[in-house]
Amino acid sequence: MSHNRSFRAAQAVSRSRFLQIGYSGMLGLGVADMLAGRKAVAATEASSLFGRAKSVIFLFLTGAPSHQDIWDLKPDAPAEVRGEFRPIDTVAPGVQIGPHVPRLAMVADKFAIVRSMTHSLPSHEHATHFVLTGVNQVPPGATHMASRADWPCYSATMQALRPREDGVPSGVMLPTYIHNGYGFSGQTGGFMGSQYDPWHVTKDPNAADFNIDELTLLTGLTNQRIQDRRSLLSSLDGHHQHLQSPSAAQSLSRSVEKAHQLLGAAGKFRDVFDLNRETTEMRDRYGRHSFGQSLLLSRRLVEAGMPIIQANMGTMNNWDTHGDNFGQLKSRLLPPFDQGLAALLSDLDERGLLDTTLVVAVGEFGRTPQINPGGGRDHWSGVFSAVFAGAGVRGGQIIGASDDQAAYPATRGWYPADLGATIFTTLGIDTESPMTDRLGRPHRVNAGQVITPLFS
Repeated sequence: MSHNRSFRAAQAVSRSRFLQIGYSGMLGLGVADMLAGRKAVAATEASSLFGRAKSVIFLFLTGAPSHQDIWDLKPDAPAEVRGEFRPIDTVAPGVQIGPHVPRLAMVADKFAIVRSMTHSLPSHEHATHFVLTGVNQVPPGATHMASRADWPCYSATMQALRPREDGVPSGVMLPTYIHNGYGFSGQTGGFMGSQYDPWHVTKDPNAADFNIDELTLLTGLTNQRIQDRRSLLSSLDGHHQHLQSPSAAQSLSRSVEKAHQLLGAAGKFRDVFDLNRETTEMRDRYGRHSFGQSLLLSRRLVEAGMPIIQANMGTMNNWDTHGDNFGQLKSRLLPPFDQGLAALLSDLDERGLLDTTLVVAVGEFGRTPQINPGGGRDHWSGVFSAVFAGAGVRGGQIIGASDDQAAYPATRGWYPADLGATIFTTLGIDTESPMTDRLGRPHRVNAGQVITPLFS
């Protein structure tokens, strides 16, 4: 596509400028000394954040929101760049955001905005893989479709390095599975295997009949009968394994085991998923829509001790505003997002949970600087924004900056691997820890750097 070609050309210019600036700045200072010094400072800063979070709520805005119409408005840019919206003040001095997130403007002291997120591949499938796993490039053997060559998602890595004792997975993804006829990478245990897959809840929490079948025992099905069936299944599994490939048999056994583990924890988690236990006022506060109720459920999962909760706002095309960008943002996309996220941050704070819960809201990339002929914005990964709150994040601040057209970082760029390093470090996972793939090969958990300005 033409916008991808223009992106690559502009990126080449940007890199050239960076090399010139970088060379000038390093005169009189050895490169090795400078890098070593930076690494030492980063390590010291990161150590104070280690383990601050008990849980992470990851709000994934599928399809990539227009950063310059929500978080990083450019009122002085040409009309074809600045668009229809004008920034509004927030409760945080000096922080302005878009006019269609007024509730978030009132709680801006609770979150920080990173305006210099960046990576090099404006493709939904690949960028989703980057952001949901914390890598900056496609792993060997992986493609644009989900496979067992993919890098593991955050909860899979947590499950591998710090497995739960109750048998429940370390992560829940809800209320959608991101796909385009095929699954997007970054939503499973990837190369570590299916035993590390998170729990996918693909039902609308706002539906009147919302329930989780995995946690609902049929009438007359007692724990003793479950154990009897488990013994029978184990016996049958042993008899028919020779008819299957070893990997298929192993996968079936793991699926059966996971089902029984979930049933074993049914009492606790069945109550968590029962949103009718919340007051009418609380449910209304989050919003009677899929996103709002998903965030309410996310808060309940935090209270139940779930380490990682990913709430997807839509399927792959939800924020993909190639046409009528401004109309879609102000009428369809931003109202539920504004209501749900503002309610979540306030509710966590009121319950004393925000200090130990890291909240991240981000899409897979941003949108083109210029508005297209259809009134929309197209794919763009040169720069985009992410929002962070809780677990020691200092709210009411802006980290980094984009250039005057919201096209490239004007300050240090932060990458998906840095996002991953921040998540893992706050959860108390050493990014240099080894994890093993299905062939027994070791891999480092993450190669990024913590976004330390968030916490200063």
